[in-house]
Amino acid sequence: MGASRAVARRVAIEVVGWTLVVAGIAALILPGPGLLGLFAGLLVLSQQYEWAERRLQPVKTAAYKSAADSVQTWPRILASVTGAAMIAAFGVLWIVSPAAPGWWPVRDSWWLIGGLGTGITLIVSSLIAVAIIVYSFRTFRGLANPEAAATAASIDHD
Repeated sequence: MGASRAVARRVAIEVVGWTLVVAGIAALILPGPGLLGLFAGLLVLSQQYEWAERRLQPVKTAAYKSAADSVQTWPRILASVTGAAMIAAFGVLWIVSPAAPGWWPVRDSWWLIGGLGTGITLIVSSLIAVAIIVYSFRTFRGLANPEAAATAASIDHD
């Protein structure tokens, strides 16, 4: 029984870790907290793999530096908040799921694929983004050397 439990734990770590890594990489391009997802995936995988543990700190430092950089000017802050609001609005659109418009060029069944699950995921992603913006603003806004503060914060929070 102990062996099957160990196998189940290993499989769960693999599935969760790799899912977070892939989602994080996708969110580097798509809307969402990419470095946070990548960091979370590596954190989970680091329980099994030394290579993941070695890559954890550089990703964490990059995430903190990105967070610090994102709140140094008001246009960046406003763009981030606007982006998060737009993602939430798209989530609401997916949840409401109106009929496909007349201009939609393919079958109606391809309109807003994913339905409720996609809408909820978009809204949760926007809430995470707002939380990161607030954290970054409170932690890094107005510092003389935000990059040094971000590096220190990434090491201090271990």
